[in-house]
Amino acid sequence: MEEIDVPSYFLCPISMEIMRDPVIVSSGITYDRGSIERWIFSSKNNNTCPVTRQPLLLSETDLMTPNHTLRRLIQSWCTLNAIDRIPTPKPPVDKAQILKLLNEAKIPQHQMRCLRSLRSIANESERNRRSLESAGAVEFLTSIVEEDNEGPSTDEALYILHRLQISEVGLKKLLVRRNGDFIERLMMWVLQHGSYTSRAYATLLLKSIFEVSDPIYLMALRVEHYVQIVNVLRDQISQQASKASLQILVELCQWNRNRIKAVEAGAVSVLIEILLETTEKRDCEMVLVALDQLCGCAEGRAELLRHGAGIAVVSKKIVRVSHVATDRGVRILSSVSRFSATSSVLQEMLQVGVVSKLCLVLQVDCSLKTKEKAKEMLRLHSRVWKKSSCIPLHLLSSYPSHS
Repeated sequence: MEEIDVPSYFLCPISMEIMRDPVIVSSGITYDRGSIERWIFSSKNNNTCPVTRQPLLLSETDLMTPNHTLRRLIQSWCTLNAIDRIPTPKPPVDKAQILKLLNEAKIPQHQMRCLRSLRSIANESERNRRSLESAGAVEFLTSIVEEDNEGPSTDEALYILHRLQISEVGLKKLLVRRNGDFIERLMMWVLQHGSYTSRAYATLLLKSIFEVSDPIYLMALRVEHYVQIVNVLRDQISQQASKASLQILVELCQWNRNRIKAVEAGAVSVLIEILLETTEKRDCEMVLVALDQLCGCAEGRAELLRHGAGIAVVSKKIVRVSHVATDRGVRILSSVSRFSATSSVLQEMLQVGVVSKLCLVLQVDCSLKTKEKAKEMLRLHSRVWKKSSCIPLHLLSSYPSHS
């Protein structure tokens, strides 16, 4: 099929894709509305025109001028070249419309209809999402979550809260809402008793909130909170929710006291089970990062060793997934060999192929730090391991000398 050359002035200067809703900003440059809004909202520092670097007005999103002439040209060009015609964009929603919907939604018989309308508005554009937040939609939606007992309204409200991509200021308000009662509600009611849909979106929302939370707050979370996060992982509600719960664990387990809570909540065995089943690169890496953190405490190492497949599956992922997985896998084994190396543990590491894998690490392309950790382990336990028949001869030749 012959490739069609797209006129350069049809392409957005940011995304380099055909513009669907071209708008002119105060610097005189035309962008696709979605792309320039993402540029403006993605960082506090993105207050300049990407092309000219001129400062954009603070109320830039209210002053973007639709470039109707260019949009019609693009639509005509698409029709002539048998490309799916780009529809005329809907005008951004205004605050009065949102406030009307929020008021109607307070009437029980109209609530679901209004929530579906709010969902549609949120899905339309970045500007609409910001308008919803500034009009008070977040406060209204959180009140539904706080009051509704496991129903479709909660599912819908949590979806919209996640979809809004709430600003940092808004997320921090959720954190302290009713002295933390909203977070408690999410973690101890929605995650425990909610539908799979509610649990998934609650997890995604919690991930965003925890990313802007003060470390003091994160260190104050209780073991019961970790149990609910681990249960989301165990139940494999959705790929998105599992990834978010993993990211929450990694975020929380930067501190040793939190690692112990996560271990008490059963995180180690669940992570090992996921590692046994998954073949996806990013999932393996995230699980190994979390396990590495948890093996930084004695309780975590004990749980890893208590699981019949713990040492074996970590060893299996080394050199087979990625550099990140190899680095983290070797770090986990290093923690075990330094602090938990009983005679039976050393024999297990030999029998499941850990020692052979460490010899292989010395021969393959990986970081110098990882190679040094592998060497350190092999030297530390050379008296037990070096003369074993479990190590293939071609790998035994790479076994470091004790000197």
